[in-house]
Amino acid sequence: MKNTSYLATITVLLVLVLDQASKFWVKLNMTLTDEIAVAGNWFYINFTENNGMAFGIEFAGEYGKLILTLFRIVAVSGILYFLVRMIRTGSPKGLVISLSLILAGAFGNIVDSVFYGIWFNDSYHQVATFLPDAGGYSKLFHGKVVDMLYFPILSGHFPDWMPFWGGDPFLFFRPVFNIADSSITVGVGMIILFQKKFFANA
Repeated sequence: MKNTSYLATITVLLVLVLDQASKFWVKLNMTLTDEIAVAGNWFYINFTENNGMAFGIEFAGEYGKLILTLFRIVAVSGILYFLVRMIRTGSPKGLVISLSLILAGAFGNIVDSVFYGIWFNDSYHQVATFLPDAGGYSKLFHGKVVDMLYFPILSGHFPDWMPFWGGDPFLFFRPVFNIADSSITVGVGMIILFQKKFFANA
């Protein structure tokens, strides 16, 4: 059990450090909408912020933002409880890693939602400052999630003969996301792919 517990702890800490380090770097070195080409025309660091869930999905309004943040905290508490239970019952390491990735990603975005509004000033037409003298751009629990990973791998136009979208432009992959989002996606994907192995004794 100790080895599995260490594995979960290392996984969570590694994701959190990478996620927050990348977000701090973007906030302290870029202004909103700035873009840096990393690999040709298919990978960019593109600084965006959002009030909502993974990949820029949003809930409208101030109360929507607060409800979403509180929901995240409740969800993370549930994931943590389930992860501890899986470790204590000797569940497969793959399942523990998957849950650890989901937990770390969810917690990483919670940090933004809860604290970034008071830790940073806004990034409109300026590079943000950490703990500015004049205060942050918002209040506790109302921070924006920092996204930066953008992969416009394939672009073009739908064929003219296609119903509804014929001739319209398309882009894959359009959403801008972060390491926390990636961690959640990988964790969920692992559970879906290996569910028969992970829950063989369920």
